[in-house]
Amino acid sequence: MEKKKCLECLDPFVGRVDKKFCSDGCRNSYNNKINKDGKNLIRNINNRLRKNWRILEELNPKGKGTVSKKKLDMKGFDFNYITEVYTTKAGKVYYFCYDQGYSVLENDLYMLVRKD
Repeated sequence: MEKKKCLECLDPFVGRVDKKFCSDGCRNSYNNKINKDGKNLIRNINNRLRKNWRILEELNPKGKGTVSKKKLDMKGFDFNYITEVYTTKAGKVYYFCYDQGYSVLENDLYMLVRKD
């Protein structure tokens, strides 16, 4: 077999024709270096979405209910992070964070819903 050089450590190794790294450690290290620029942004967005989902799930144990904006704010809900906007035929807009959603009512109240 022909010796190739590891893309990470540049050490020669023997292996399959399509093998690029001498070990799992080198493969992980190489991919971490390549992906590090976007990792923090994506991690932060996913953390905010996860936090929003947990808040909605906690405040909506029955699958439907209402909550005040003040309560959502106190829990740390961030209205800028959602995964989907759904508009009904009647024009009612629902904002979803995965399967947990809300719709704006009047007097700083929100209707909470869960997709089944």
